[in-house]
Amino acid sequence: MSYNPLTALLIFTGGVILAYVLFRPVKGWYWLLRNNWKSNEKTVIEDILKQLYRLESYGSETDITALTNSLKFKDSTVIEAIHKMSVNELVKVEGDLIGLTKEGRQYALRIIRVHRLWEKYLAEKTGFDKSEWHDRAEEMEHVLSHEETDVLATELGNPMYDPHGDPIPNTLGKLKEVNGFPLSSLEVESIGKIVHIEDEPDVIYKQILAEKIYIGSVIRVEEKNSERIVFYSEGEEFVLAPIVAANITVAELKKETVEEDTFRLSGLLEGEVAKITGMSKECRGENRRRLLDLGFVKGAEISIDLSSPMKNPIAYKIKGSSIALRKDQASKILISKIES
Repeated sequence: MSYNPLTALLIFTGGVILAYVLFRPVKGWYWLLRNNWKSNEKTVIEDILKQLYRLESYGSETDITALTNSLKFKDSTVIEAIHKMSVNELVKVEGDLIGLTKEGRQYALRIIRVHRLWEKYLAEKTGFDKSEWHDRAEEMEHVLSHEETDVLATELGNPMYDPHGDPIPNTLGKLKEVNGFPLSSLEVESIGKIVHIEDEPDVIYKQILAEKIYIGSVIRVEEKNSERIVFYSEGEEFVLAPIVAANITVAELKKETVEEDTFRLSGLLEGEVAKITGMSKECRGENRRRLLDLGFVKGAEISIDLSSPMKNPIAYKIKGSSIALRKDQASKILISKIES
């Protein structure tokens, strides 16, 4: 049988189309079947409420088509849930537009409260990587009761903000405001403090994580144009696309109140001596306690004792001991260098 390139191309094209129909994100048959098999009516309703609250917080009206396209369930499942929510006065539907009622908004805030408290719990009490927090909280927000949520809040000390800097609604649905604006709006030579990092969409959040950009860091913008934003923070230079920088919220600071001699321990060179000035807010829970127990406290002198061939990890000399840290750990310890 002779080889026919046209036939092979048609088979390949058909395979690609079939794979797209089956596995495309959100609306592919595989994901629709998987998510609808796992879901129940309560989950669907709560996801709709949370998505509507998110869209309304951006100040935009929402039509039903845009809502169904943004969710991971079959369109018919969403439409049926919307009908029941309208009957129960959780949403108001006017033509093709849909919005939250007062009761619907309070319900949405209860779901958001669980989500953000659980992310706080994961950050402070577990060893899960921050890239996992959102998805795990998405599952737990449909499980915890009001009573369990209040117990969790008490255990965590009734925090006002989650690990990303988002305000956590209190039992009455009240939230603290995040005072700031997108990093993409900060002018060149201006100084700001990172107060919030948006964790959606996931692809942008993961890029920010990969860059090791942390909440609480003080930054100075060095360059800004339509293609990139360059800023300096804690001894390092960062380059982001404006669309990525827009997901980082900063509060502008006065130049005279900022000391710019703070560096990350990961930037210390062999032969240099430094003094620890503190830890990043990104260093939390057990990891923070362990480092403090090992002597990484404010005022302690530190230097490089031994580097591995790949310089990761590096052994640091502190309080007469040699302690090995990975670069990721060292990047969360802040220092000021001592002039020799």
